[in-house]
Amino acid sequence: MSNQPIDPYAWGAQDLNASARSHRPAPAPTVELKRGMLLEDPASGWVGEVVSAERIGGVLYFTLEDAKLRRKKFPLGPGYLLEGQPVEIIAPAPRKAAKQVSRSGSYAVTNSPARVARASRIWVEGLHDAELVEKIWGHDLRVEGVAVEPLHGIDDLAGALRAFEPTDNARIGVLVDHLVPGTKEERIVREALASLGPAARHVKVVGHPFIDIWQAIKPEKLGLKAWPQVPRGEDFKKGTLARLQQPHETQEDIARAWQLILSRVDSYKDLQPSLLGPVESLIDFVTGMVDE
Repeated sequence: MSNQPIDPYAWGAQDLNASARSHRPAPAPTVELKRGMLLEDPASGWVGEVVSAERIGGVLYFTLEDAKLRRKKFPLGPGYLLEGQPVEIIAPAPRKAAKQVSRSGSYAVTNSPARVARASRIWVEGLHDAELVEKIWGHDLRVEGVAVEPLHGIDDLAGALRAFEPTDNARIGVLVDHLVPGTKEERIVREALASLGPAARHVKVVGHPFIDIWQAIKPEKLGLKAWPQVPRGEDFKKGTLARLQQPHETQEDIARAWQLILSRVDSYKDLQPSLLGPVESLIDFVTGMVDE
């Protein structure tokens, strides 16, 4: 073993740099700026809660509000303490745009070119039926290029279908009020389909149990526990409004009442489930998504 004393200055430059690197403190972790976080600026001694952020001259500043409700702006960067630990405050990551949902519950399609209308159609009994379907499913129907047309009653459904001459590329979906076994509506539909022969496979008829489309709207949307019971044979709309002690003598009275009712409907959640399924099935049929 050598008796030569160790020269404290005999370390090389490379060794000194390596030593310095090994003792260099690790960089402070980065933390995204978030409203409500409590930060301390050691340089000024300011401690406060993040209450807002704004860009000034292209630089993002955040505002800290202290316990005395005083406010002061600070730039993003290192040198702050979060829960007593050094951190570097960085801008929050941009949020992903949330998918918009249409009234029917489907994802809304935006910036889509208008589609040429299909030859296929959805027929409903009356104007109120058409307006309700349009309000809830209008987005879906426009994306698919499907029109909704009122028949103003189904008494001549067979004639209307024969005149249309449905084919595989020109399908017809029909929504019928009060389509339940043993009713006049059920007989009319059965006879109409039979009159078409093989072309009937290009037609889909579905119905709901309500006497009128008004009843497909949940009564609580109008502050009712239930829709009034109107005897079969009495005009449903006038009878309903009469029992609700509302003007009902003229068509103008009916129209005003319907616009008020329709204004209370915002989405499919405001409709009875027994209407939702039939309408969705018609859309699938006329767009060719489901073959019958």
